[in-house]
Amino acid sequence: MRIVIQRVKEASVTVDNKVVSRIQKGLCLLVGIEKGDTQADAAFLARKTAELRIFSDEGGKMNLSIKDMDGEVLAVSQFTLAGSLQKGRRPSFDKAEHPEKARIIFKQFVEFIRNEGIQVKTGIFAALMDISLVNDGPVTFILDSRMKKQLS
Repeated sequence: MRIVIQRVKEASVTVDNKVVSRIQKGLCLLVGIEKGDTQADAAFLARKTAELRIFSDEGGKMNLSIKDMDGEVLAVSQFTLAGSLQKGRRPSFDKAEHPEKARIIFKQFVEFIRNEGIQVKTGIFAALMDISLVNDGPVTFILDSRMKKQLS
């Protein structure tokens, strides 16, 4: 399971020219679920995301978490994060989890973040979405559950 984390001043999801979700200061999460990912991966990355100290304190040092900031999260499922570009010129999505199982794991991930006391809004699973955001910093990180030992 991979997550691209972007610290944002604001972010929104539009589907069919209608804004379906919008947040102010917080995190925009692009979430990719691969075959073999489990509820344990979702729980691990949700906790890690909630505790990351990537917001600036009064001294300008990255020392505050999304929880400390009382910020919001916009979580968007993005299967292309499971894509491989190792062979040829067209991406392979063989590693991407089947949509129905990915939907379940994504929902679990969102619930785990909500259980941390964070307000979470989402895109529409498997829809063609336009994501708009103002990256704050810019600050962008990537988490991968396969690196649990390194990330703990």
